[in-house]
Amino acid sequence: MAAASFLSRFSMIWAFVITLAILAGFTLAGDPFVSCVFEITYITASPLGVPQQVIAVNGKFPGPVITATTNYNVDVSVFNRLDEPLLLAWNGIEMRRNSWQDGVLGTNCPIPPQWNFTYSFQVKDQIGSFFYFPSLHFQRASGGFGPIVINNRDLIPIPFSKPDGDISFMIGDWYTHNHTALRSVLDSGEELGMPDGVLINGKGPYKYNTTVPDGIQYETVNVDPGKTYRIRVHNVGVSTSLNFRIQNHKLLLVETEGRYTSQTNFTDFDIHVGQSYSFLVTMDQNASSDYYIVASARFVNETEWQRVTGVGILHYSNSKGHTSGPLPLPATDVSHPWSVMNQQRAIKQNTSASGARPNPQGSYHYGQINITDTYILRSMPPTKINGSLRSTLNGVSFLNPSTPMTLADKHRLKGVYKLDFPSRPVDSKPPRLGSSIINATYKGFIQVIFQNNDTKLQTFHIDGYSFYVVAMDFGNWTEDRKGSYNNWDAISRSTIEVYPGAWTAVLISLDNVGVWNIRAENLDRWYLGQETYMRIINPEENGKTDMGQPQNALYCGALRSMQKEQLRSSATSILNGQLNLILTFMMLLFASVTTFC
Repeated sequence: MAAASFLSRFSMIWAFVITLAILAGFTLAGDPFVSCVFEITYITASPLGVPQQVIAVNGKFPGPVITATTNYNVDVSVFNRLDEPLLLAWNGIEMRRNSWQDGVLGTNCPIPPQWNFTYSFQVKDQIGSFFYFPSLHFQRASGGFGPIVINNRDLIPIPFSKPDGDISFMIGDWYTHNHTALRSVLDSGEELGMPDGVLINGKGPYKYNTTVPDGIQYETVNVDPGKTYRIRVHNVGVSTSLNFRIQNHKLLLVETEGRYTSQTNFTDFDIHVGQSYSFLVTMDQNASSDYYIVASARFVNETEWQRVTGVGILHYSNSKGHTSGPLPLPATDVSHPWSVMNQQRAIKQNTSASGARPNPQGSYHYGQINITDTYILRSMPPTKINGSLRSTLNGVSFLNPSTPMTLADKHRLKGVYKLDFPSRPVDSKPPRLGSSIINATYKGFIQVIFQNNDTKLQTFHIDGYSFYVVAMDFGNWTEDRKGSYNNWDAISRSTIEVYPGAWTAVLISLDNVGVWNIRAENLDRWYLGQETYMRIINPEENGKTDMGQPQNALYCGALRSMQKEQLRSSATSILNGQLNLILTFMMLLFASVTTFC
């Protein structure tokens, strides 16, 4: 009887493993795989001393790191244990030819509660520092995020000596109310107000003064004297720009969002919502004490927001005592915005370094290409539309259609969206709601001007692409500003800040077919409608520029009748009790080609 029970359980697990492998598209040929199983659940945590519900990945907050190498295939099997639909998005991963895996509402149906879905994509021609996060329902404000590291292939040298270690920091503003409560505040027409604190890797501040309550768990990073570490920092917060610094240590900037930068030393660095950076930090100080790691709010009244500060500890292995005294201050003052903007302007591409491929990443002469289209995307302060508070781009507050646009195109549904997004602000018409997107031209070379006429600093992200940040300035952009563009070594990235009352210009080569999200990374503005999409179609599509709909695609909206019910009961019990066993079987089956996160 016991043997029969074991065989029955063995068969169930093995069937599940094989099903997962088929869905994920495993093969014993081609590029290697990284395979992950993510169980997304609620757990109770008290990062700021107040018990609250947070979103964990495999019981961890933040979630585990996904580590891959250029051109690896990545499979992430996601089990949604939340009480609401879920999507995971992959900030900065370009999803070449594969917008079906992008994880935003315009391209994917949500994963219903107690369902699972496997994302399968290739990190094609990419290196660097990125992160994943839940893209629906303000969920990122409760967690569910984690780092992604894409390493160079062995034959491609990195443009600096190999670091002695690699450390990721997930920093962000934090509220002691969960995402559903924060949504309710915005739905009521109110602003969120000041956060309750800043977290570093899911933990609250070290008690650096009497304003910090007792008993808060803080982040401690253990290092060895004389060694150099690669520090990857991601701002995964709701809406607050943060200044990152390590007391008495220099931050040597080397990479941002997949591009190696010219190497510049900073004492502190502003990291805006949704952005990712890599620094080399050498442990060259004496060990008389530990050192502060600080992430503090920027572009606000910093005196009033002083309690909104994240503080961790850098601990040398031979340290002789605890840190004490005041926190180090940023070198720049936000009351002088020019000096703050100049820090960002100093970020240039390392044109002598190879990126994901052997040819130098700076050899692409983007400045010599004719611009085919210009889009000026203007953001304004939130306004009432039909009685509700909404945010807009060019006067349009985006409404996600019930059927994702990729599915609508595949199944030739009409009327799901409109290709009528205005390429410039329209002052003659009142703000409106709509599923209005950009009809972009395949292989076009466009400039996008992010014009921020809102009162707060914002960051904007474009899925599917990296873009060249050629200029930023205060005032309103005009055509004659093209003369100030950096047409040689502008950094290429996917998320860029736009200061209030200022503009940022980027150039994009539209070579990636799909429907791609353009959004404010500030969660409050994004939730209120400050986004749109670019639809890029190859009129001569022959299967080489678009991978097409995956076999495991979910259906919703007008196509929901096509969705087959998942056999959730067995998968649920297996995952809850047998996760390690599943991974063991998968490892035995695919060990020659697969690693696991």
